[in-house]
Amino acid sequence: MAERSRQEITADTRASVLTGRAIFAATIGNMLEFYDFITYSFFAIAIGHAFFPTRSAFASLMLSLATFGAGFITRPIGGLVIGAYSDRVGRRPAMILSFVMMGGAIVVLALTPSYAAIGAAAPVVAILARMVQGFSLGGEVGPTTAYLMEAAATHRRGLAVSWQPASQQIAATAGALVGLVLSEVMSRSALDAYGFRIAFLIGATTLPLGLWLRSSLPETLHVPEVGPVRTYASGGRRSARANARILILGLLILASGTIITYVTDYMTTFAEHTLHVAADLAFATTVVSNGVGIAAALYGGWLADRAGRWPVMVWPQLAALLLTYPVFLWIVETRSAWALLGGLGILSLVGSVPYSAFYVALAEGLPKSIRGRAFATIYAVAIAGFGGTAQLVVAWLIDATGSALAPAWYMLFATAVGLVAMTMMRETAPAKLRT
Repeated sequence: MAERSRQEITADTRASVLTGRAIFAATIGNMLEFYDFITYSFFAIAIGHAFFPTRSAFASLMLSLATFGAGFITRPIGGLVIGAYSDRVGRRPAMILSFVMMGGAIVVLALTPSYAAIGAAAPVVAILARMVQGFSLGGEVGPTTAYLMEAAATHRRGLAVSWQPASQQIAATAGALVGLVLSEVMSRSALDAYGFRIAFLIGATTLPLGLWLRSSLPETLHVPEVGPVRTYASGGRRSARANARILILGLLILASGTIITYVTDYMTTFAEHTLHVAADLAFATTVVSNGVGIAAALYGGWLADRAGRWPVMVWPQLAALLLTYPVFLWIVETRSAWALLGGLGILSLVGSVPYSAFYVALAEGLPKSIRGRAFATIYAVAIAGFGGTAQLVVAWLIDATGSALAPAWYMLFATAVGLVAMTMMRETAPAKLRT
């Protein structure tokens, strides 16, 4: 009993490591990488004009979105390689490695001349840069999520880990704000010509700060686990078989969340290209929905520490399922600012809550010896299989069916799959396991 008390005290003392500065250091790479990926989707039309000029506007957009998807091909490789590195060497060096790779790729993409200037070399360089970014992002999420959970006190893991999805929403909001400002101060021709380059370089300015902050983080890999964390056999195929249930459920839920996230991020292009609303309203839509999502994600983590992981996953996900189609019908029928801002804001508010609880449940449910690589790999596989194709699928569905409600159909399917998988997840909250 005395030994356990000393361990609990050690855990609470170690949790002080997770200061605001440490949280920012752990998530700044995630924010920057998602800012970059999301900025690309916001400027998909302009990037298509710069690197893939064709006689068909639709063909140019599809080539641009295909290049966006190319970055997802290398994500599983990055998840496995960098995730395994984090389990073997440490969370901090893995986070630094992914951050450095991403930084180099974003600068290259921002400075690559257009097709008009260097011909076919332009799309080749752009595709290679996207693949490097995909590799680095594939290895980013697993180690940072593991770090946030391991550095937090047992009763604050949910809130700590919620900074992972919240940082993605922060990145999306920052990217949308940059797009909104640029669309206001630049002409349409200038925005198409070099607006996206300015947006990328703005993100790249955080690289020195991020590297400095991450290099000062204390390591958590070799600190003993404290509290009732589920453990299973570890090592190779035996570990995969022992953890098969949570890995499969995690993959399904991550696939669901990925589709919802990237379809939502496509709303700027959707509003402008399909609904033909003004560019500033299209960007403002994403600013509002993702801004609301930040608060909802943090609230979901806070609530998961008090009510448990399972109920915070399941009930908000059910509400999101019931709201998706009516909201999209409202948007498509009215095409008004109230519908775009209010409707997507409501979906973001409800839909962001369950994934914070899921992130910490998945991290707690995996043994520490494979937590980084397992989380990173299934996350990257879900992203590669469904995130990289989500916007292509939506654009194709809209073109093939002629219906502006196509995004709602895809989101409904994804939300339903996620809900079923969430109901099958086990409760992992330490307070609940003690009772």
